[in-house]
Amino acid sequence: MQRYDTYKDSGVKWLGEIPSHWEVIKSKYLWKESFSISENGNEELLSVSQYDGITPAKGDSRSESLKGYKIVSENDLVINIMLAWMGGLGVSKFDGIVSPAYCVYKLTKDSNPKYLHYLYKIPLYLAEFARHSTGVIPSRWRMYTDDFGQVVSLLPPRKEQDAIVEYLDEKMAKIDAAIAQQQKMIDLLNERKQIIINRAVTKGLNPNAKMKDSGVEWIGEVPEGWNCRRLRFIGEANNGLTYSPLDMVDEGNGILVLRSSNIKDGKLVFEDNVYVKDVPQKLMVQKDDIIICSRNGSASLVGKCAIVEDELQASFGAFMMRFRSKYNSKYVYYLLTAAISHYKQLFATSTINQLTLGIFADIKMSITLDEDEQKCIAEKLDLICGKLDTYIGICNKQISLLQERKQIIINEVVTGKVKVTN
Repeated sequence: MQRYDTYKDSGVKWLGEIPSHWEVIKSKYLWKESFSISENGNEELLSVSQYDGITPAKGDSRSESLKGYKIVSENDLVINIMLAWMGGLGVSKFDGIVSPAYCVYKLTKDSNPKYLHYLYKIPLYLAEFARHSTGVIPSRWRMYTDDFGQVVSLLPPRKEQDAIVEYLDEKMAKIDAAIAQQQKMIDLLNERKQIIINRAVTKGLNPNAKMKDSGVEWIGEVPEGWNCRRLRFIGEANNGLTYSPLDMVDEGNGILVLRSSNIKDGKLVFEDNVYVKDVPQKLMVQKDDIIICSRNGSASLVGKCAIVEDELQASFGAFMMRFRSKYNSKYVYYLLTAAISHYKQLFATSTINQLTLGIFADIKMSITLDEDEQKCIAEKLDLICGKLDTYIGICNKQISLLQERKQIIINEVVTGKVKVTN
């Protein structure tokens, strides 16, 4: 793609040079805050996501009145003031209502709202939103209306805005279709992996083994000598550490707290870590403990788990659970994967999203007490799942590359680095 013929200094250090005929304007002259509220709360409830923008809320159960929620119209800008710097904002395609804690803005000038949606989501603007947010630590940062009003918006002429939106919509649709294909493959591979795990931990590895009725409908028959036991008799589960931002310290001065973000693809990862100063010994993890996400805003994340495979100076957070068993840890991990997969409808719903100790302890699972058989099952599943995970990793890598490509294209176009031609 070609560049514009001439460029000029924007007068804004973080924007740098822009096309000569583009302008910058403070957002307070572009948007006006709206304070309209719902009289009865019957409108469609919208959610604000840093990933999906403004979308209809999933599982809107209306368990409480939404009277007084802020009214949103199509093309309004909605900002979650706590997550603006992480992309928690967007221009709405829907009419509805949002939490009173959010800010709603209406355009006061002839601009394409979709162009501004693309603009405000690029890293350059997220960094600027961070600079205009106030608070002692990131978890308490807020970008209020006066702060947002000081952020300059980069504006091409309206005709170019429309052309940019048309171009980006077309490009993003193609890339999103490619991402969807990769995600479909991941889903199929994960489904295949779950079937293999379920089969191994309920039927064993010997296809010729004598079977008996387990007494549990979804498990069916199990090998003779196996038992069906509730998880409370296989190990002990505990809820995690409750802490506040005031308890958080730097890495060198505290204990790592394992959270949902520390579990990825069945493994512990050490990114976006949190450390606290004081942890009771009983809430410290040990090698072979299994850490489980017991509560999350996303139902799909509840129940994901990972093994503590090495000695680790760490605890686990309040929305996590630890399961400690005397049996082969990898075998028990696969047991839990199968059990949680089947019983997920009990705790991962739009209204609950919580795996309680009581629900967890009462889950029934088939189990062999033969240590050699536990080891064989675990090793076999490690081998098969390892191969499937390799393919899943390749698909995830492709998705990352496609997401990166999307961001590059959007960034170059909305900042005028390249020219969209009609």
